[in-house]
Amino acid sequence: MGLFFTCAQFLMLIALISLSDCYDPLDPNGNITVTFDINQWLPEGYLARVTIQNYYQYRHVDPSGWTLGWTWANDEVILSMSGAFATKQGNCSSFKSPTVPYSCEKSPAVADLMPDALPETRTDDCCHGGLLAAWAINPSMSFSSFEMTIGNLGANPKVQAPMDLTLMAPGPGYTCSPIEDADPTAHSDIGGKRQLQAYRTWKSTCTYSSFVSNQAPLCCVSLSTFYNPKITFCPDCSCGCREADKNTVSCITEGYDVPGSDSFDDIVQCTDHMCPVRVHWHVMKNYFTHWKVKLTISNYNYKRNYSNWNVLVQHPGFSQSTTAYSFNSTMLPSFGLSDEVALFWGIEYYNDELVNADKDQPGAVSTQILLRKDLESFTLGNGWALPRRVYFNGENCQMPLPDTFPMLPNHCSSFKPTNPVFLLLIYLTFINKSSL
Repeated sequence: MGLFFTCAQFLMLIALISLSDCYDPLDPNGNITVTFDINQWLPEGYLARVTIQNYYQYRHVDPSGWTLGWTWANDEVILSMSGAFATKQGNCSSFKSPTVPYSCEKSPAVADLMPDALPETRTDDCCHGGLLAAWAINPSMSFSSFEMTIGNLGANPKVQAPMDLTLMAPGPGYTCSPIEDADPTAHSDIGGKRQLQAYRTWKSTCTYSSFVSNQAPLCCVSLSTFYNPKITFCPDCSCGCREADKNTVSCITEGYDVPGSDSFDDIVQCTDHMCPVRVHWHVMKNYFTHWKVKLTISNYNYKRNYSNWNVLVQHPGFSQSTTAYSFNSTMLPSFGLSDEVALFWGIEYYNDELVNADKDQPGAVSTQILLRKDLESFTLGNGWALPRRVYFNGENCQMPLPDTFPMLPNHCSSFKPTNPVFLLLIYLTFINKSSL
């Protein structure tokens, strides 16, 4: 009996871990919302507008973009579509020309059009190649819409919401709620002077889980400081381990796939941590009123670039004013957490693409960050100057264990920065003595 309860408790623990992994304490309200608006009734169907809105603060949808799927409740077919395309037409043999539907799939899969799509295939707010920006970085590019004409519902159509919504963005990881009735969407017309309303609205929210998406982390964190020669490297096997290929000088095996990647051509440089991306935090200087950090992101992929990357850092030092010299940055709500949260991303046309590694070194971007001190809380002891948590592109990076952090040496436990006024007095004294 005792063994039975032990196994049951273990299975319950696994279930709780899976559910809690969908909840991000740094972005508790993040989700991707899919909205179906019926804007016009037709004799045997309706005209619908579908909007995909990314409400994640720092998780975006990478190339090759989103793919949306569902299952029709009845015998619906897609008569026409603009702003996106169904990947399969399906079996439309029961329909006679010239009224052959655009897609007769019971469970269609729909993808976004590219920005250079022909004008006659476009609609408003479409055609971003499936990319959705993070809400906190570029809200104007965080959504996409398409329109479709639905038919084959008979003379007195029984209109029901689609079922079993799925979202690939571009790989797995998203779980969507049932599509349910919601308050009809309203929008303005005639320059905001007239308000229009959808006849009917259905909604579903999709949340991301790294547990579903990846078997291992996709990034790791290493640490160093000016006051300790020890470098804390990424933990061994942070993103999985494998044996080296004994037939080659390096341990890269042709066709090795990045964990969680949808590209079978990605090859990752062999390291002790085996992560595609490493984030390094280096404490550079300690001034009287400020302290300086260098943040470096390294890409160990040989064939993959990261476009519009971002890094999220949780650290108590961000409670004061912060200046990043080579990255964009913003502070995010901490949602009651004791430490502040800062989001960094690249500058357009300068370093917003993290390029792949070559045979000599990984691709990298970096910035120096100047942080004002809160003299009541600032310390270099006990690892205070090091981050609590780091995300890359919304993925929680593997942190080193706290007992491996580069700590302040014991004999420097009372270490304080030199007062510039004191240095000036020493300098003036020296000058006066030299002139005697």
